[in-house]
Amino acid sequence: MILKRLLLFIFINTLLLGFLSAQSSWSIFRGNQQLSGATSATIPEKPKLLSSFQTGDDIKASPVISGQTIFCGSTDGSMYAIGFDGKQKWKFVSGNAIEAPALLLEGSVVFGSLDGMLFRLDEKTGKQIWKYTTDNQIMGSANWLKVGNQIRLVVGSYDYNLHAVGFDKGDSIWQYESDNYVNGAAALYGKNAVFGGCDGFVHLVNIETGKVFKKIKLDTYVASSPVIDGKFAYVGDYEGRFFCIDLEGGKVAWTYDDPEKNLPFIASPALSGNLIVIGNQDRFIYCFDKSSGKVVWKVRTSNRVESSSVIASGKVITGTMDGMLYIHDLKTGAELWKYELGSPIIGSPAVVSGKIVVGAGDGRIYVFG
Repeated sequence: MILKRLLLFIFINTLLLGFLSAQSSWSIFRGNQQLSGATSATIPEKPKLLSSFQTGDDIKASPVISGQTIFCGSTDGSMYAIGFDGKQKWKFVSGNAIEAPALLLEGSVVFGSLDGMLFRLDEKTGKQIWKYTTDNQIMGSANWLKVGNQIRLVVGSYDYNLHAVGFDKGDSIWQYESDNYVNGAAALYGKNAVFGGCDGFVHLVNIETGKVFKKIKLDTYVASSPVIDGKFAYVGDYEGRFFCIDLEGGKVAWTYDDPEKNLPFIASPALSGNLIVIGNQDRFIYCFDKSSGKVVWKVRTSNRVESSSVIASGKVITGTMDGMLYIHDLKTGAELWKYELGSPIIGSPAVVSGKIVVGAGDGRIYVFG
């Protein structure tokens, strides 16, 4: 009986530690490898600005968080590590603008730059471990999969390729060529990297082999990143259509299309439960039923939405191109809070327990809590 209680105690504590660590880190663009843009972390009813940090140029990258440290690149060409108090811990000069979100993995910071370099730095010191070269700019975050004993990074480039790179040495494992730029991040579906390209396709590429598993035609550019839920991927395109894609069947399950509004979905979707949320350049935030594609609600914001929303415990956090940061209720779309930064928000917020971190066009990284 005592042993059973001890084992139960250990099991509960292990679960709790996992839950707490999940709330205290935002280690990848959109929060996890499926790019769901959702977290169980709670945020304050009325967040207050706690601190900010000034970089040398505008911020288009999405920040990521590990413990008490925020990592974010700037178009001034530097990757910054800063505390929640707004104080710099280190700065790494990459040599070119950084618009891609970083990936935090095994004590390292991995990110791409506009001259096509993929860097791996030590998370604590900012020292370079290796760099890998592609033939054109990197705009999206890297993702990863463990294959045997080897961690493989996958990252898209404007050289038309999805690159598989060894995490240990920064060596090229394979390259998969699409027919146009790869702008967004690849999401993980089993052993497959799923990404949309400017060639109008959603590609599923096996990370072990580098071979295509499925290729689904959508006809026009996909600038953003998909979210994976079960065997389905959800993504918007450049003509304002939003798709649910059956990955196993290799076909579109449903499409949302308003022919009167064909402005692009630049943002990536966020998914929680049965609801998917995404902002559009038409100034609206849309909430869809993931099963049917029906619009549950839509709300008009003050300007275009290119920043990807984040869902945190039933609240939707969204930035706009005129610098408004909104919180809406996930179920109803009711506005709960807004704050005027006054400078374009392009990157997605990072959310951990009690904190919202976002970068803006004035070159500042803002911490709310």
